[in-house]
Amino acid sequence: MPTPAPRNSAPLLEVEGLTVRFAGAPAAVVEDLSLSLAPGETLCIVGESGCGKSVTALALMGLLPRGLARVEAGAARLMGEDLLGMAPERLQDLRGDRMAMIFQEPMTSLNPAFTVGDQIGEAVRRHRGASRAQGRARALEMLRRVGIPAAEARLDAYPHEMSGGMRQRVMIAMALACDPAVLIADEPTTALDATVQAQILQLIRDLQAESGAGMILITHDLGVVAEVADRVAVMYAGRIVESGPADAVFADPQHPYTLGLMGSAPGFLGGAPGGRLATIPGLVPTAATMPPGCRFATRCPFAAPRCAQTPPLAEAAPGHRVACWFAPLEERLEGAA
Repeated sequence: MPTPAPRNSAPLLEVEGLTVRFAGAPAAVVEDLSLSLAPGETLCIVGESGCGKSVTALALMGLLPRGLARVEAGAARLMGEDLLGMAPERLQDLRGDRMAMIFQEPMTSLNPAFTVGDQIGEAVRRHRGASRAQGRARALEMLRRVGIPAAEARLDAYPHEMSGGMRQRVMIAMALACDPAVLIADEPTTALDATVQAQILQLIRDLQAESGAGMILITHDLGVVAEVADRVAVMYAGRIVESGPADAVFADPQHPYTLGLMGSAPGFLGGAPGGRLATIPGLVPTAATMPPGCRFATRCPFAAPRCAQTPPLAEAAPGHRVACWFAPLEERLEGAA
């Protein structure tokens, strides 16, 4: 487990009450989301596909599709500067400089019409005022740092001439070329085989350690979370249902959804790899079928009438928060008895 950032570090990123709604949707796809990120810290946002993880990242980066989604409420500050209310020109100055993102699919995120060297160098020219030659030199340096073999020859390669793992390394090089303070990595290893996944995760961790950047890692893989996270935020149907230090959440999961996630993954909650895994009955609600109150209530074995009300944000332990009427665990077990 990586070393957590000092507790007295001023947050790089603070998000309070973020709510995002798609056009025409009766319910928000991200609702009342709050989080913070300290220098050098890795915060993992974990949850099933469709729970709002990527939408959260796009909202923070100012990349929500216009006319299709909008930030309805909330605040976000990057190093004290208002992200959600700033002018588009200022946001363009910050994006790729102080805050950068590694996207989920490098084949669709990289421009097929430009060489990888041009695409990395463009960020350096835009944000650092570098010349074309300086941008090219920085691109070569970054390709070497991310472990691209024969980096000088690859500088003039197009994305389609590279493997998936190499394209993902290019995405990392591009995101880190200007030494951002905050890095958002959206499922950076999903499309890669297990060996390449491990290499990419180690690479990101090494580069993060060198720069001191804070990182938000979005994933559905609990194995990845257990390996790299300082803190964890568990997300379900647009809401964070549990958050806290990674050690605390894994040692003492409190929300029924967190328990279900861990029970369905090999090696967690005492389950032996290869053994029978637990399942969570039912389906994730859509925006049109969101239940009132707790959004997990329709799938929860502990659900009670008061779960139709918005659950409180209780503290199971210092810094370990859970949105459940039956937290802490002892009270839930008594209620189920």
